[in-house]
This record gives sequence, C-alpha cells and structure tokens, in this order.
Amino acid sequence: MVNLHVATITGEETVLEQAAVEAFKASLRGELLCSTDAGYEGARKVYNGMIDRHPRLIARCTDVADVINAVNFARENNLLLAVRGGGHNGAGLGICDHGLVIDLSLLKGIRVDPVARTVRVEGGCTWGDVDHATHAFSLAVPSGAISTTGVAGLTLGGGHGYLTRKYGLTIDNLLEADVVLADGHFVTANSEENEDLFWALRGGGGNFGVVTCFLFRAHPVSTVYAGPTLWHLDQAAEVMRWYREFSINVQEDMYGFFAFLKVPPGPPFPEHLHTKTMCGIVWCYTGALEKVEEAFQPIRNFATPAFEHIGPMPYPALQSMFDSLYPAGLQWYWKGDFVKQLSDEAIALHLKYGSQLPSLLSTMHLYPIDGAANRVGNQDTAFSFREAKWSMVIAGIDPDPANRDRITSWAKEYWSALHPHSCGGAYVNFMMEEGQERVQATYRDNYERLVVIKNKYDPTNLFRVNQNIKPVTA
Repeated sequence: MVNLHVATITGEETVLEQAAVEAFKASLRGELLCSTDAGYEGARKVYNGMIDRHPRLIARCTDVADVINAVNFARENNLLLAVRGGGHNGAGLGICDHGLVIDLSLLKGIRVDPVARTVRVEGGCTWGDVDHATHAFSLAVPSGAISTTGVAGLTLGGGHGYLTRKYGLTIDNLLEADVVLADGHFVTANSEENEDLFWALRGGGGNFGVVTCFLFRAHPVSTVYAGPTLWHLDQAAEVMRWYREFSINVQEDMYGFFAFLKVPPGPPFPEHLHTKTMCGIVWCYTGALEKVEEAFQPIRNFATPAFEHIGPMPYPALQSMFDSLYPAGLQWYWKGDFVKQLSDEAIALHLKYGSQLPSLLSTMHLYPIDGAANRVGNQDTAFSFREAKWSMVIAGIDPDPANRDRITSWAKEYWSALHPHSCGGAYVNFMMEEGQERVQATYRDNYERLVVIKNKYDPTNLFRVNQNIKPVTA
C-alpha cells in the first residue's frame, strides 16, 4: 500500500501517508480494502447499478471496535466518509468517491427474545436476516417489501411496508439504538438515555452517527394471506377511485399497495399477460385466517380481476416475493412524495404516465402509511408526515445502462406532474440527491430541531453522505 490521494470532508484532495494507513489497517479485526486489493470491486458495488463510485478505502468492520477505529481515523484525517449497511439506498449514499467507506455488512448478529417480543439486530443485517430469525418464534418487525434491503438504512429513514397500517412504521417499533458518534464515543439512545438522539434517529437518516445495533419490538405475525390482484389498464381509473376510499377505511389488518407494472414473463402469471402493462394491488392480510373470506369479500365484489394469486403464506415468503425480480445491479432512478389525497386530476395524471412505463421493470407504487402510523404525532419522531395516507415511489428500472436516460426522464416527468398533488415532502429513502430544499421540505417543522441535534452530535458534519441535515457550525 502506497500513499493515497483522498478526498477530504469538504471535497478537497489530501494525501494519506502509507504509515498512517498501515496503522489503521492493523487496528482493525476486519479487512481494509484499497483499489488494488482482491474483493475491492465487489465491496464497492451497491444495489443501484447506476452508481459507480470508487472510494480509496473500505473498512469492512467486524465489531463495534472496528467502527470506532474507522470513525476516529476518518475524523482525525478529515476524510470524506460514507457508511454502508445493506447498500440499497437509491442515491448510492452508502458509498463515496475518493474517501473512506465504513462497511457494516459483516455485523450480522441477531438475538430474538420471544418472551419480551423483542429482537436485537446488528447494523449489517438485511430484513431477510431478521425475518428468518423472528419467524421461528412467529414474530415479525414492521419493515419494507424487499428482504434484501438493509435494516439500518430503512429504519433510519422511517421504514414502511406490509405491517405499517397494523403496527406502525419501523421507527415506531424501535426501542433503542447503539451508536458510534462522530467523536468516537459509543452511546445508547432510547426514551430515557440520549433522548434527543433517539428522537432524531427515528427518521433523520444517517446524520448523527453509525448505528451498530438496533433493538426492535416484534409482533405476532406468522402466516399472512397475501399476493397480487391485477386488472387491465382500461380499468385503472375505476380501480384507483375505489382504492382511494377502500385503502384508508378498511380494517387495519388489511394492507394493499397499488402499482402500475408490466407483468413479469414467468410463473405464476399466465402467458397471455406476460409483459402487458396493467395495474394491480399487492395485498397482505394479517387478521385471523378463519375470517379471511369475509375480509376479502368487498375486494372480490368490486370488479373481476384479470389475474389473482392470493393465499396463505409465511410472512418471510411475502417479504421476499419480489427479490428475484429486482436483483442487485439494475439501473434505478426513483423519486417519491407523500400523498394525502388521490384527486380525480391526480388519477388522470397517474394513468397518463403509468400507462407509459419505459421498461419491463419500471413501476409506480402507492404504499399505505395510515392506520397505526397516523396515530403518532408529527413532532414525536423526526419523520414528519404523519398525516399522509400513502408514500409514492416512481421507479425507472432497467438492467441496461444504455436505457439510463430513458428511465430517468420518465421518472422525473411523472414526478413533476404529480408533485403539485402531493404533501410536498418525501420518504427520504425514496429520494435521489435532490438538494437541500428537498431535505428541508421533507422534515418541515422538525428540521430546525434536527439541526440543533446535529450541532450537538456531529458539529463538523462528518456524517454528510446522506440526505444531509447541515449543522450551522460546519
């Protein structure tokens, strides 16, 4: 290893002496990778194939001590620093150019307490790891809809998915977090200790430190009644008008996200529907199975679908249902917004753009975030939009880099048309690098409080490769 030209926290270039790098490497139980090392190329790749960044160093931490040493090294050498958990962030904010990456993917410890119904999860776990561990005890933690998503990134942004209406956001089930701060100190944040930090972590992203472990409340979820229902595109307006009322008024055991999609060319979909643009709802019912027919009767009374594939399944099977459809390495460009109402005008715009999906995998989803999530106050956590009914994501997706501009343009145009019909802010995990105004619009009245907490815990903005809360002292 030779002297390295690296990026500083402010984007300038400096030189790291070989001796300093060797000393840092010796302080780690895990690997320290540079561009010439075997494993570097794989370690720098993230979920979104559109992201192609080259850090100078990747610290593959195996324990909290490694994380502390890495944070101290970054701070003492004024290095640009990124923190990577599962690597799913659409904007690629778990990786950086010419700086240091703290890679948590080896921190995989999970411990379920079936009596207390809690689960302790280290920062490198994915939700598939958690689902596997909790399902053995017929428990689940509210999370997302793709099991390869990292626990850390999803949680720190808020976390919504199939269990949100029944049990709230992921952060509503976070009991405490272990955090390595910018000054290298290790703290625990919960409702009684470092309460301000605990408030900020629940929706404020990776702005305040490296979370090495989460403690979650789990819920009795084992077998759910779930799967997709698809309708032809000429029924989409009718489906959306019905869905906007049904979705927010039905019992909280029933969850369904709406989508525009092209039908995947394979089972369980019939061949005559393959690659056809349709609309659909993916359901998840967590109520008593003996009442499932009664629960689904209003859905079946609404309109005859072109395809239905709903039935009982283990909750982890639902969580991983779309994993193979969206493997790592695809090109992604997504934009999101929170939505409170689906007006007829908004529905007409959805039909215009949703009928013009630019590729087989591109899609638009409306995820319900009402029910239990709406019963938490806007100021109770950093996640601000508790009055919203849906979290919308418009995702241009394709395996071919040559189609990057096409899927990006479609997503931007779709979003621009619908944005005036939104709440004004977005789920931070559905944002690309969209600028400070957008970050502030997402946190609204909570932003100033977040700045105060950022000033306290990270005054030099060491943790800035994120949807950044800028300290006034940086």
